Amino acid sequence: MVDYIVVGLGLAGTAFCETLRKNDKTFVVFNDRSQTSSRVAGGLYNPVILKRFTLSWRADEQLPVATEFYTQLEQFLNVKFDKKLNVLRKFASIEEQNLWFEAADKNKLKPYLATKLVNNENAGLNIPFQLGKVLETGRLETLTLFNNYENWLKEESKLYTQTFTYNDLQIKQDYVIYKDIKAKNVVFAEGYGMMQNPFFNYLPMQGSKGEYIVIESKGLNELNVIKSSIFLIPLGNDLYKVGATYHRNDKNNITTEEAKSELLNKLDTLLNHPYKVVDHVAGMRPTVKDRRPLVGQHPKYINLWLLNGFGSHGITIAPWAAKALYDRVEKEMPLLEEMDIARFNRN
Repeated sequence: MVDYIVVGLGLAGTAFCETLRKNDKTFVVFNDRSQTSSRVAGGLYNPVILKRFTLSWRADEQLPVATEFYTQLEQFLNVKFDKKLNVLRKFASIEEQNLWFEAADKNKLKPYLATKLVNNENAGLNIPFQLGKVLETGRLETLTLFNNYENWLKEESKLYTQTFTYNDLQIKQDYVIYKDIKAKNVVFAEGYGMMQNPFFNYLPMQGSKGEYIVIESKGLNELNVIKSSIFLIPLGNDLYKVGATYHRNDKNNITTEEAKSELLNKLDTLLNHPYKVVDHVAGMRPTVKDRRPLVGQHPKYINLWLLNGFGSHGITIAPWAAKALYDRVEKEMPLLEEMDIARFNRN
């Protein structure tokens, strides 16, 4: 008997497994890598929605939890994957600069928006005005994080790299049986894969496909993340990730020429420097109709739980929501109503 079976090992699954490890709970993980969103994402954490200069949902609560979580995880795995990077917002007009100052004067945004603007000194960038600097930002090298965490799970014989088959799950009153494993609880952290889960696919996940390209631009030498109509994210070695697109109708992880053209058109308005495309990736973000996470207990089966629906803010939400779910299961502490899946329970 283990305490938990965790299904999925993106940001949500990893955050929950790590919460279990730190609380001395026993668990195993099933992960078939069918969901690519966490692995292909830009990896940025940024508390501000830069399109309209507003604070992301509860980012002021989530960011300190996430910062401590990733610092401790780096120490545990003995690997560096959290890179501190500045995010600079390109302004399209003087009016937009003025809106930045208005936002920076608001109490909740003051800690995150610098009031001293930055001059562009990179001739390879087409930036006619100054830039706004966002504070408390950076980038997770998500592949480094996931690969190292998977290696630890394998060493501990906790990882099953096979698809979880729902029909093989036997649900008893106080525990479940899955093949030869008995567990007290199952936590599903499958991202958009939840749509195939017969226990939770009644929930209103929309899903949003995101595509990125990776370019090589020798001599551009930009060390900051630049946000215009797209993000330009430095990866090192003259490589930059460019993205992302948002498409709700295309429900797969296949790259498209349409999205690539969209990204290149936007990139060409930002760069005055030669580049070549060296990679193109896609993934389905687990976005929800009301833009809030999907966390909580199945309405009928008390030992089935969900941790999902973080959209494009998984890096900051995941550690905070994982702790909230753990406290709900182990300490019967209530979840926030706005993220509890009970808000969608059918009558």
